[in-house]
Amino acid sequence: MSIETRLRDLGIALPEAAAPVASYQPVVLHGGFAHVSGQLPFIDGALATGRLGEDVSLDDGMAAARACGLMILAQLKAAGLLERVERVVKLGAFVNSTPDFTDQPKVANGASDLMFEVFGEAGRHARAAVGVPVLPLGAAVEVDAVIAIASE
Repeated sequence: MSIETRLRDLGIALPEAAAPVASYQPVVLHGGFAHVSGQLPFIDGALATGRLGEDVSLDDGMAAARACGLMILAQLKAAGLLERVERVVKLGAFVNSTPDFTDQPKVANGASDLMFEVFGEAGRHARAAVGVPVLPLGAAVEVDAVIAIASE
């Protein structure tokens, strides 16, 4: 089954791939791996901002991480690589959070669970989930990825 069909079956519509906000490439393919730059959470067209442990709930943080995951998939699609995904190798989740907030792994599950939903066992991955004091544009979460890509 194609990934596009799987997304349709799951009722998932990918957002339009966001343009870079600075001087970088959204996706770089090298040595059989797609390195996807950190993606920000756009929900209903608006950037999800704020800080976990202050003004963003755990559920909203998880939704923001899922939105980052959707943007990762959108970037892969825009690069013509979505149907060639062999395995999600690693996600890096950065959570805008207060010093006493310690549920960064739960927040990151929003993106991780999405990858498993879409790719099944090939979506299980290694991961880092870290708290940071601020993210670009005030985003609540940012997620990057390393994805193994099948050769053509």
